[in-house]
Amino acid sequence: MPTSRPRLCSGSLAALLTVAAVCAGDAVARVFPFGPHTRSVNDLGNQFVPFHARLWDLLHGNADGGLLLNWSSGYGTSFLPDLGTYLTSPFALLVGVFPRDRIDLAVYVVTVLKMASAAALMTLFLLTVRGGRWWAAGTLGASYALCGWSVAEASYNPMWLDGLVALPLLCLVAEWARTGRHRVAGPLLVAVVWAANFYTAYMATLGAALVLAVRFFTERDDRRAVVRGLVRAVCTVGVGIGLSAPVLLPVYLGTKHAYPGWDRAFAPAAWPDVLARLLPATYSFFTPALFLGTGTLLLVCALAFQRSVPGRERWTWVGLVAGVALSLQWEPTHLLWHAFATPNGSPYRQTFVLAGLMVIAAWVSVSYGWPERRALIGGGGVLVLLAAGAGFSDLVTGWTYPLFGVGLVAAACALVLVGRGRRLATLAAVLLIGAQAGQAAASTAYFDRERLNRLDDYAPWGERQRTQAAVVAGADGWPGYRTDPGREQTTANDPLLVGGQGGQYYSSHTPAVLTRTMRALGGGWTSNGRAVQSLDNPVTDAVFSVGARVRGPRDPHQGAGRTGMGGTDDRPVTVSRAATPPLVTVRGPGGPVPYGRSPFRNQEQLLGSRVYTVPKTVLKAADGGAVNDKGAYDYRVGRGTYTLTAACPAGTEAYLWSPDMFGRARLGEGPEVEFKGQLPARRAAMHHLGKVGGAGSVRVTLTPVRAGTVPHRAVGCLDRARLDSAVAELKRTGASAVHVTGHGVRAELPPGTTGTVVLAAPRIAGWSCQGRPADSYLGLVATPAPARGGSVDCTFRPPGLRAGAAAGAGALVVLVLGGAALAYRRRRGAGTGPHGPDRAPQEAGAPEPVNA
Repeated sequence: MPTSRPRLCSGSLAALLTVAAVCAGDAVARVFPFGPHTRSVNDLGNQFVPFHARLWDLLHGNADGGLLLNWSSGYGTSFLPDLGTYLTSPFALLVGVFPRDRIDLAVYVVTVLKMASAAALMTLFLLTVRGGRWWAAGTLGASYALCGWSVAEASYNPMWLDGLVALPLLCLVAEWARTGRHRVAGPLLVAVVWAANFYTAYMATLGAALVLAVRFFTERDDRRAVVRGLVRAVCTVGVGIGLSAPVLLPVYLGTKHAYPGWDRAFAPAAWPDVLARLLPATYSFFTPALFLGTGTLLLVCALAFQRSVPGRERWTWVGLVAGVALSLQWEPTHLLWHAFATPNGSPYRQTFVLAGLMVIAAWVSVSYGWPERRALIGGGGVLVLLAAGAGFSDLVTGWTYPLFGVGLVAAACALVLVGRGRRLATLAAVLLIGAQAGQAAASTAYFDRERLNRLDDYAPWGERQRTQAAVVAGADGWPGYRTDPGREQTTANDPLLVGGQGGQYYSSHTPAVLTRTMRALGGGWTSNGRAVQSLDNPVTDAVFSVGARVRGPRDPHQGAGRTGMGGTDDRPVTVSRAATPPLVTVRGPGGPVPYGRSPFRNQEQLLGSRVYTVPKTVLKAADGGAVNDKGAYDYRVGRGTYTLTAACPAGTEAYLWSPDMFGRARLGEGPEVEFKGQLPARRAAMHHLGKVGGAGSVRVTLTPVRAGTVPHRAVGCLDRARLDSAVAELKRTGASAVHVTGHGVRAELPPGTTGTVVLAAPRIAGWSCQGRPADSYLGLVATPAPARGGSVDCTFRPPGLRAGAAAGAGALVVLVLGGAALAYRRRRGAGTGPHGPDRAPQEAGAPEPVNA
C-alpha cells in the first residue's frame, strides 16, 4: 500500500473519532447545538462569541470601525490586539459563511474543527517519527485532541485550541529542520501559529523544542548534523516569529497598557488531585486536566518495561514525560511555561504540551511492536498504582473508576489480541477505538454538566438578542451620536453582539485608562476591572455623546435572585433619547482639576458645569442604632436593613453611589434597584433611584446581603435644568461636523475656536492629533485648538504596529532571499547528477515505511 494512503486513513480516523466523541458527549449532556442547555459558559459567552460576531461584521462590512479601531466598545478602543488575541486563527474566518444569528453555531463548528485538525496533525507527526499501524496512530492522535485539557478547558476558550493545533505542527516543522526539508514552508507555518495565538504558540514552541532535543539524542545524528539542524530550527522559528510581528507586537503592547486584572500567586495542586485528573470524569479548574484515555495511559506506562524499544530511546522519552510532569508543579518552571507571568485564571494552561508528549511516548512504545506480557503487566501495575493514588482526591466521582476499569480491561484485551491473527487484530482495533471514544464522550458530557453547575453561563442567540439588535439598529445615529445597547446586559460585550457604541467592554486588553476613567465617573465592573459595564447616567451620556439608550428587563437566563430580587421583570424594551453634544467638543482655556473621590464631582469636572447637589448623609441600622465607620470615607455594613437619609432640592433626581454594596436599594416607596459590588472583583455602578419629593427629604432603604461598605457621600441629586444648559453650551461651541473612520476622526470647528478640543473617547496609547501625540483631558483624547480654527485631525495607530510591520518586512526579505538561494543551490545541484547536495537518496532520520 502506498505510504500516503495509510497516512490519509490514519488522519481521517483521528479527525472523525474526535468529532464523533465530542458531538456524542455534547448530545448526551444535551448542550447546544444538540439540546436546550447552553454551552456559552464563562468567557465563551462573555468574550469569544461576541468577538466572533465582531469578526462577522468586519467580514461583511457592517462594523463601526476597522482593524485598528473599534468604535463599538468602551467608547472607542484599539482592536488589533483583540484581533490578534482572539480572531487571527485561520479557522475563525469560517464564521463569515454562517448567518449572523447563528454565530453560536459558527463558534461551535470552529471549535470542533480545531480539535479534529489537531488530531489529524498529531497522527501525521506520529507516523513521521516512526511507521506503525495506521489505526493505532489515528487512535492516539484522537486521544491527544480529546485530552482533558482540550474538552474540559479549551473547548470554551477556543483560541487556546490553536495551541493544540500548533504543537504537532511545530513538531513537524522541527523535524523538517532536523532533516533539512521544507525550509520555506517551515517559517510560514511558525508565523501562522504565532499569529493565531502567541500565548499557546509559545508553549507549543517549548514543547516542540523538547521533542527536537530528544530526536537529536535518540537518532544519534553526528555532531555536525546536530549543529546544522539546530541552526535551521532557530532560524526557522526566528523568521516565523518575525513574520508574525505585525500582529505579535501590538498584542504584546496591548497587554502592557491593559488594566491589571487578577494577580494570583502560583500554588501547586495536591498530587492526589493531579493523579485524579489522569482519570475520566473528574473536574477542577485549578488542576492539570491530563485525561487521555486509559489505552494511551497504559501504553505510556508500559514504555518503561518494553524491551523491544531501544534503551536509549525508551528512557529518554520516559524521562522527558516525567520531567515535564514535575515542571508543572514547580514555580520557576511554571513561570517559564507561562512566559514568566502566572495566569489570571487556570494555572495549568501548558497541560496540552504534556498531553502531546505522553501521546508521542505511547506511539514510540507501540511503533516498535505491541507490548509483550512483561510490559503489559508492568505498565498495568503502574497505572493501577496511579489510579489508587487518585483515590485520596475529592475530585474522583462515582463515574471515574467504572469508566477507568472498563477502559483498562478493553485496552489490555486489545493489546493481548492484536498480534494473534487478522480477525483478532480487527477486534483489538475495535476495542481500542471504542474504549477511547466511549471514555472521551462520557468525560465530555460530564465536563459539560460540571461547567454549567460551576461557572456563569449565557444563552445562545435568541429572542432577547434579536429584539436588542433590532431596537439598536432602529435607534442608531452614529457618528452623530452613540447608541448604548443598555445597562441590563446580556453579555459583557453587548455592543459587539447586538450593535451600538456603548461603554461596555471585556477583554484581556481592556485599557487601564478606560477602567480608571469609568471608575472615577461611578462606573461598574466585573472581572477585577477587566469587564467595564455600561453606566446609565445622563451626565456621562452627555459627555460621551450617547443620544439613544436602550432599556429593558433583566436577562432571564441570568436569574434575578442573587441579591434577593425575585419575581418576573416584565419591563418592555424601550429607547430613551436625549440631546447630546457632538463627539468632539471644546473646553475653555486652562486645565481641569484632577479627579477626586466623589464620582458626582468628577462627572461635573468632565462636563465643565456644576449640576449635582452632594449632601451629607446619615446611615442607621434597622433598630435605629448608629453604624460604625470604616476609615474616614465609608460606613461599614453587614447583612440586614439600613436607612440612609439626606436632604436635596425638591424635584432633583437622586442617584446612589455604593460600589462595594451587594444588595438592594430603594428611595421611599419607589422601585428596588440592584447593586452587585464586592471590591475589588466586582464594582457596582452608580444607579438612579428616583425624584426627590417636595419636602426635599431623601430616605433610602438599603438591604445588603453581604458585608461591605457605603460611602459617606453616597447620594448625589441631579438638577436636569442645569444639565440641559451645560449640554446646550457644549453643542454651541462644539464641532460643526465630525467624520469618523476606522483609524481616526476629523472634526470641523467653528471659526475663532480657542481652548482645548476634546474627543469623547478614552485617551488610550496610540492617539495623535495634528501630527503630535494627543493630550489627555481627564482620561479623554484632547489637543489644543488650532490657532486659526478650521479642522482637527486625530488618528489612531496601535502601539507596536510600525515596529511590527518593519520586523515583518525584514523577516519576509530574509525568507525570500533564503528561498531564492535554496532554489539556486538546487538548480546547480541538479546539474551534477541525480544525487546532488539536496537530493540525497536517503536523508538522515527519514521515517520508516508506514505499515498497513
